[in-house]
Amino acid sequence: MTPTVIAAGGVVWRKNSEDQTEVLLVHRPRYDDWSLPKGKVEDGEALIACAYRELMEETGLNIKLGPFIGSVEYFVADGLKHVAYWSASILGENEPFHPNEEVDDVLWLTLDAALIKATRESDKNILKRFVDVPYESSALIMLRHAKALDRSEWLSEDDDRPLQNIGQLQAKRMLSLYQAFGLQEIHTSDAVRCLDTVTAMAQALDIIPIIKEDLSEYTFKKNKDKAIDYAKDLIKKNKQVVLCSHNPVLPRMMEKLTKKIDFDYPDNKLQPGEAWILHHNKKEVLQIDRMDAPAV
Repeated sequence: MTPTVIAAGGVVWRKNSEDQTEVLLVHRPRYDDWSLPKGKVEDGEALIACAYRELMEETGLNIKLGPFIGSVEYFVADGLKHVAYWSASILGENEPFHPNEEVDDVLWLTLDAALIKATRESDKNILKRFVDVPYESSALIMLRHAKALDRSEWLSEDDDRPLQNIGQLQAKRMLSLYQAFGLQEIHTSDAVRCLDTVTAMAQALDIIPIIKEDLSEYTFKKNKDKAIDYAKDLIKKNKQVVLCSHNPVLPRMMEKLTKKIDFDYPDNKLQPGEAWILHHNKKEVLQIDRMDAPAV
């Protein structure tokens, strides 16, 4: 059965004074229940963008998303409902909660207490899954540039090949996907198609892109290790990072960075505008999520 209601939300977590993990439940007066924060997808909105928006709207917290937890389905008055969940941590200090139209109270609880307090069985299931995801991790987002002109259509230097119209639209919508991760740095190949992919997002986030020829196809053909070593160094920095590059550079990076884990990535490549999100602990990759290209 095709879901008639699509929604997204998350498990917002923090560490208390005893270094225990606490999660946030919200009280919705409309249903008089204690639940994980979530809400319906708006027209044209990506699931991850919905999760980010709803978490901030319902909790009033400034957050960043982490690994994908999973999805649940259940029946509501309007039909079958599908809800996708991400882990989410707080950026900055906790702000006092102010009731809003959807939520009139919040509770920070240990995981055991939250499992007892949560009203819905579906929320309890997500909380149980949350324990098994590496929520205390950083993200290296390996992004393939947006759709560029075909090589056969471009008579000048390949590094100067620009984005197609659809690629330009994809680039404008990158922010809606990746602002959710609390980005700290953006690294990009010096090829025009990569620069044009990240420029609008970088400007909106007030981040100056770090432009490196080590991430280009030209350098990769001469010395494959440069790009791989560059990605390894980014993981050691333990920051929230976008790295924009090309096929075949990104698949080779992926192969080297994930050689210790079992990961199946179809066709061993990304389509234009897609990304692999590597959640890691500074030393090794713990979980890999895939991001579709922005819808245009």
